Amino acid sequence: MADATQPERMVEPWLRNTLSAVPAVPRAVLHALELARENVEHWTPQLTDEEIHATPFGLTPYAFHVRHMAHSLDRLLTYAEGAPLNLMQRAALSVELEPGMSTQAMLAEFESALREAAGRIRRLPLDQLEAPRAVGAKGLPATLGGLLVHLADHTQRHAGQAVTTAKLLLALRASRAANV
Repeated sequence: MADATQPERMVEPWLRNTLSAVPAVPRAVLHALELARENVEHWTPQLTDEEIHATPFGLTPYAFHVRHMAHSLDRLLTYAEGAPLNLMQRAALSVELEPGMSTQAMLAEFESALREAAGRIRRLPLDQLEAPRAVGAKGLPATLGGLLVHLADHTQRHAGQAVTTAKLLLALRASRAANV
């Protein structure tokens, strides 16, 4: 638990008293995205282009989690806006695991997705949080509010998996260096 004497960067976004003009639900989502951004900005520079695509002990690559966050923000917000996915969004599902994207390109894609998502979240009709929404090809039932909560939860889940993978990759690198 952080205390008031810690530098602001050590306190999670939701405890920084930011975005106070934004209503509670979208503010919580925006804070979750900010925390994901900070995690990715902290860990990514420590990894090589090769490491971001590595699958240590069969784990999903770090790059997948970052790309999946970016792409899923777009998909979930499309459902929140009451629209189905387009062909480009569906095609993006198949490229998230593809190796070869540079760290720089991955970060640019992630940052762009976060900026776009923040604007879309702010434009949602917050007086309609209980409005029904359909998710996926099967049109599974959801609500606008449910999608927003899931968006924050899903993003944080993948940010945590990315952090864990990054820590493991760095530990493996240190272990190899110690054994040389």
